[in-house]
Amino acid sequence: MRLLVIGGTAFVGRAIVADALARGHKVTTFNRGLTGQDADGVEALRGDRSTDAGLRELTGRSFDAVIDPGGLVPAHVLRTARAELAPFYAFVSTTAVYRSWTTAGTDESAPTWPGVPDEDGDPDLARLGVRKRGCELAVEQTFGPDAAVIARAGMIVGPHDNVGQLPWWLTRIAQGGRVLAPGDPDRGLQLIDVRDLSAFVLDQVEARAGGIHNVVPDEPNTTMGHLVDDCAQATGSTAEAVWVDEGFLFSQGVQPWAELPLWIPDGPATAGFWAVSGASAKAAGLRTRPVAESVRDTWEWLRSGGEVRLTPGAAPFGIAGEKEQQVLTAWDARSVV
Repeated sequence: MRLLVIGGTAFVGRAIVADALARGHKVTTFNRGLTGQDADGVEALRGDRSTDAGLRELTGRSFDAVIDPGGLVPAHVLRTARAELAPFYAFVSTTAVYRSWTTAGTDESAPTWPGVPDEDGDPDLARLGVRKRGCELAVEQTFGPDAAVIARAGMIVGPHDNVGQLPWWLTRIAQGGRVLAPGDPDRGLQLIDVRDLSAFVLDQVEARAGGIHNVVPDEPNTTMGHLVDDCAQATGSTAEAVWVDEGFLFSQGVQPWAELPLWIPDGPATAGFWAVSGASAKAAGLRTRPVAESVRDTWEWLRSGGEVRLTPGAAPFGIAGEKEQQVLTAWDARSVV
């Protein structure tokens, strides 16, 4: 197949390009040349889809499918979708399009944020769910349900990570010592390896199978405790995880997610955050590898010189070392009392 991949040099796009080339497809990438190197074996075109003129390099070109792994601005996606470049469009979205996480089993019929398909402006990660829903609508309204696949990914991990949550845990645990760990180690997580996400998208493209899918394991596939253990095993660290009560963490001003990555506090508003339904993707052929493999491969990438290059506008993750030690000291004092 002749595939046009928008971007194609960072994390999800990079994995899709690598897999597509391995499958024998002819791949053209279209990007600004700012994020990373184009893979060997692709036809690399330069442009910027934020304007009509920016698509000039694609004029007169045709492909079997367009794959859009990173669109964040609805108007940019709409411009690409309307360019009549291919009869099929694949868009990688996010489960953040859903308005509520109050119940387990959120599926593709759940209420979403009210996106606007022609909304323009700079990328805005603070409005990720709204913006991604707008991008979905741009694709849906242009291609219809049968000629487009929308992959709503959950928390993506794996080599060449540009989010930084799993790399932070690996790096911190590799340093050793006592490591601040949040709440219940048995709390379930749903993590999807970037290579499994990419394989699923390409499978749908090859089959020209339209639809909307939550691309997540159909149930939690690890726990916070197992993830920390996997990090220790991958790095060979003897670090000691100190599991601290959530209420105490709040009392010390520790921020969920930002300072202790992947920590979503228990509560009615987040009961379904790590329990999204992946039944549709599973039925469509999603295959997922063990989380321990993702952890190991991510560590090998980091050890070989890999570096997290955050998406523009994203803040780095992780608690400062001094603050971590202050919280641990306070926890120890409380335990003694």
